[in-house]
Amino acid sequence: MKILALNWRDLRHPEAGGAEVHLHEILSHLVRRGHEATLLASGFGGSASADEIDGVRIIRRGRWFDANFSLPRFARRHMRRNRYDVVVEDINKLPFFMPLYTDVPVVPVIPHLFGTTVFREANALVGCYVVLMERLIPAVFRRNRFVVISPSTRDDLMRRGIAAERITVALCGLDHERYRQLGIERFERPTIVHLGRLRRYKSVEVVMRAMPAVRERIPGARLVIVGDGPHRRALERYAAERGPDDAFEFTGYLDRDRLVELLNRAHVAVNASPKEGWGLTVVEANACGVPVVASDRPGLRDSVVDGETGFLVPYGDAAAFAEQIRALLGDGDLWRRMSANAVHRVGELTWERCALETEAVLSEVAGGSV
Repeated sequence: MKILALNWRDLRHPEAGGAEVHLHEILSHLVRRGHEATLLASGFGGSASADEIDGVRIIRRGRWFDANFSLPRFARRHMRRNRYDVVVEDINKLPFFMPLYTDVPVVPVIPHLFGTTVFREANALVGCYVVLMERLIPAVFRRNRFVVISPSTRDDLMRRGIAAERITVALCGLDHERYRQLGIERFERPTIVHLGRLRRYKSVEVVMRAMPAVRERIPGARLVIVGDGPHRRALERYAAERGPDDAFEFTGYLDRDRLVELLNRAHVAVNASPKEGWGLTVVEANACGVPVVASDRPGLRDSVVDGETGFLVPYGDAAAFAEQIRALLGDGDLWRRMSANAVHRVGELTWERCALETEAVLSEVAGGSV
């Protein structure tokens, strides 16, 4: 197949995250299976207009703030000169609504939709715009097949009126060569890790509020906050106001080797978000033998097996986070059991499987067989 994909960012974008990793892994695996894949994405400072990553051709146009308008218009012109069998539209910000621009079959790939969660991050005007665009999805994609990354996202689409038979769940994979146990010693100091872009809606403050109660039982425990983003300064002010100074550490962005080493030395990972598509950072931590305490919310309840690979707690409940973090840090037998369970569970999560399941949908929609 010749595949055209659209995403707001590509893997080299400075703010690329889980959605970009997910789409790139699918496309690069499909290329290795003999297909051709071209990705249209927005440009960024210093970016080239054309690129190639792992056999996936990259074309960059526009910028992030106008990508939902500039990319589909460019795609329409591009497709007049180039033949494709199927279009993959990655909906992880705003929809591109590609069925309005082409007669080529379109398969939306959706990590998750924001819904009203967007108001935790954006102002009221932007939030209303995002919610409105998402409400148009069932009408614009009324005949399309969907690929989603978790049962939670499938259930969200079904609540919006999309029939279950049009939705395929293809769970995210994991880079097992990168995220694995290294056989090194854990920190002597009890260490809790938060991974991900630092945005307001991620609710990192919930875990920060839990730390005094954690340290009452586990003296010297610290929260290491990995990543960068627009909410970092606010979190640093929050930490300074609530001290002590050694309770919180901000590392900024870490390359993968340093991140994997940190995970192999940490004890607990946390995710307090109100909504995720899947929770890629959860399974990355699990692969390094780290149990997770996370919000019992969409996506996270798919990636965390409650009571086995970690604990799920009510969203926003700092006391519940503290209780379960203390349980893991204070009970060596419990920690070792959950650590082993976490490593075993993630073994079934491969990008090869994810790509094959997506390939089956694309082939069927394109009207051919692979």
